[in-house]
Amino acid sequence: MTAPFSGDRIILRDLGFYGFHGLFAEEAKLGQRFFIDLECGVDLTASGETDAIGHTVSYADIYDVVKASFEAKRCKLIEALGHNIVAALFEQFSEISWIVIRIRKPEAPIAMVRGEAAIELHRARPL
Repeated sequence: MTAPFSGDRIILRDLGFYGFHGLFAEEAKLGQRFFIDLECGVDLTASGETDAIGHTVSYADIYDVVKASFEAKRCKLIEALGHNIVAALFEQFSEISWIVIRIRKPEAPIAMVRGEAAIELHRARPL
Protein backbone atom coordinates (compact mmCIF):
# COMPACT_ATOMS: atom_id res chain seq x y z
CA MET A 1 0.00 0.00 0.00
CA THR A 2 1.30 3.47 -0.85
CA ALA A 3 1.56 6.28 1.66
CA PRO A 4 -1.30 8.77 1.62
CA PHE A 5 -0.96 11.55 -0.95
CA SER A 6 1.63 9.71 -3.05
CA GLY A 7 1.43 7.63 -6.19
CA ASP A 8 -0.92 7.94 -9.16
CA ARG A 9 -3.51 10.69 -9.23
CA ILE A 10 -6.25 12.25 -11.31
CA ILE A 11 -5.94 16.04 -11.32
CA LEU A 12 -8.57 18.68 -12.05
CA ARG A 13 -7.46 22.32 -11.78
CA ASP A 14 -9.19 25.68 -11.93
CA LEU A 15 -12.73 24.33 -11.85
CA GLY A 16 -14.74 27.54 -11.80
CA PHE A 17 -18.11 27.92 -10.09
CA TYR A 18 -20.35 30.77 -9.08
CA GLY A 19 -21.86 30.32 -5.65
CA PHE A 20 -23.32 31.91 -2.54
CA HIS A 21 -21.04 30.43 0.13
CA GLY A 22 -19.68 32.69 2.87
CA LEU A 23 -20.30 34.21 6.29
CA PHE A 24 -21.66 37.57 5.22
CA ALA A 25 -25.15 38.50 4.04
CA GLU A 26 -23.68 40.11 0.91
CA GLU A 27 -22.07 36.81 -0.05
CA ALA A 28 -25.38 34.98 0.33
CA LYS A 29 -27.20 37.64 -1.69
CA LEU A 30 -24.71 38.54 -4.42
CA GLY A 31 -22.57 35.42 -4.69
CA GLN A 32 -19.04 35.24 -6.05
CA ARG A 33 -16.60 33.13 -8.03
CA PHE A 34 -14.85 30.10 -6.57
CA PHE A 35 -12.08 27.98 -8.06
CA ILE A 36 -11.35 24.41 -7.06
CA ASP A 37 -8.16 22.39 -7.58
CA LEU A 38 -8.45 18.69 -6.93
CA GLU A 39 -6.09 15.70 -6.79
CA CYS A 40 -7.54 12.23 -6.32
CA GLY A 41 -5.33 9.25 -5.51
CA VAL A 42 -6.30 6.46 -7.90
CA ASP A 43 -4.22 3.49 -9.03
CA LEU A 44 -3.94 4.07 -12.79
CA THR A 45 -1.96 0.91 -13.60
CA ALA A 46 -4.82 -1.07 -15.15
CA SER A 47 -6.10 1.83 -17.25
CA GLY A 48 -2.58 2.54 -18.49
CA GLU A 49 -2.07 -1.09 -19.50
CA THR A 50 -5.50 -1.64 -21.08
CA ASP A 51 -6.38 1.83 -22.42
CA ALA A 52 -9.94 1.09 -21.25
CA ILE A 53 -12.19 3.61 -19.46
CA GLY A 54 -13.62 0.78 -17.35
CA HIS A 55 -10.31 0.54 -15.50
CA THR A 56 -10.22 4.12 -14.23
CA VAL A 57 -12.36 6.85 -12.73
CA SER A 58 -13.74 9.28 -15.31
CA TYR A 59 -12.62 12.84 -14.61
CA ALA A 60 -15.94 13.96 -16.14
CA ASP A 61 -17.76 11.94 -13.46
CA ILE A 62 -15.52 13.44 -10.76
CA TYR A 63 -16.40 16.93 -12.04
CA ASP A 64 -20.11 16.11 -11.94
CA VAL A 65 -19.87 15.07 -8.27
CA VAL A 66 -17.87 18.20 -7.38
CA LYS A 67 -20.41 20.43 -9.15
CA ALA A 68 -23.41 18.72 -7.54
CA SER A 69 -21.84 18.96 -4.09
CA PHE A 70 -20.84 22.62 -4.60
CA GLU A 71 -24.41 23.50 -5.57
CA ALA A 72 -26.24 21.24 -3.07
CA LYS A 73 -25.92 23.28 0.13
CA ARG A 74 -24.83 26.80 1.00
CA CYS A 75 -21.91 26.78 3.45
CA LYS A 76 -20.70 29.63 5.64
CA LEU A 77 -17.13 28.31 5.57
CA ILE A 78 -15.17 27.07 2.58
CA GLU A 79 -13.70 24.49 4.97
CA ALA A 80 -17.18 22.95 5.26
CA LEU A 81 -17.67 23.18 1.50
CA GLY A 82 -14.41 21.30 0.96
CA HIS A 83 -15.37 18.68 3.54
CA ASN A 84 -18.73 18.10 1.79
CA ILE A 85 -17.07 17.72 -1.61
CA VAL A 86 -14.50 15.25 -0.25
CA ALA A 87 -17.21 13.19 1.47
CA ALA A 88 -19.26 13.05 -1.73
CA LEU A 89 -16.25 11.92 -3.79
CA PHE A 90 -15.32 9.17 -1.30
CA GLU A 91 -18.95 8.02 -1.24
CA GLN A 92 -19.26 7.92 -5.03
CA PHE A 93 -15.85 6.46 -6.00
CA SER A 94 -14.45 3.55 -4.00
CA GLU A 95 -11.30 3.66 -6.16
CA ILE A 96 -10.22 7.01 -4.69
CA SER A 97 -7.86 6.41 -1.76
CA TRP A 98 -7.01 10.05 -0.93
CA ILE A 99 -7.96 13.58 -1.93
CA VAL A 100 -6.25 16.94 -1.85
CA ILE A 101 -8.69 19.79 -2.50
CA ARG A 102 -7.98 23.51 -2.63
CA ILE A 103 -10.85 25.98 -2.74
CA ARG A 104 -9.93 29.50 -3.78
CA LYS A 105 -12.07 32.57 -3.24
CA PRO A 106 -10.58 35.45 -5.26
CA GLU A 107 -13.22 38.00 -4.23
CA ALA A 108 -13.23 37.28 -0.50
CA PRO A 109 -14.64 40.28 1.38
CA ILE A 110 -11.35 41.36 2.88
CA ALA A 111 -9.14 44.32 1.97
CA MET A 112 -6.80 42.62 -0.50
CA VAL A 113 -5.24 44.58 -3.31
CA ARG A 114 -4.30 41.36 -5.03
CA GLY A 115 -4.55 37.64 -4.31
CA GLU A 116 -7.18 35.31 -2.98
CA ALA A 117 -8.25 33.54 0.16
CA ALA A 118 -8.06 29.76 0.04
CA ILE A 119 -8.14 26.55 2.05
CA GLU A 120 -6.59 23.18 1.29
CA LEU A 121 -7.69 19.87 2.77
CA HIS A 122 -5.69 16.61 2.67
CA ARG A 123 -7.90 13.61 3.35
CA ALA A 124 -7.31 9.86 3.18
CA ARG A 125 -10.26 7.52 2.78
CA PRO A 126 -11.63 6.60 6.19
CA LEU A 127 -10.93 2.97 7.10
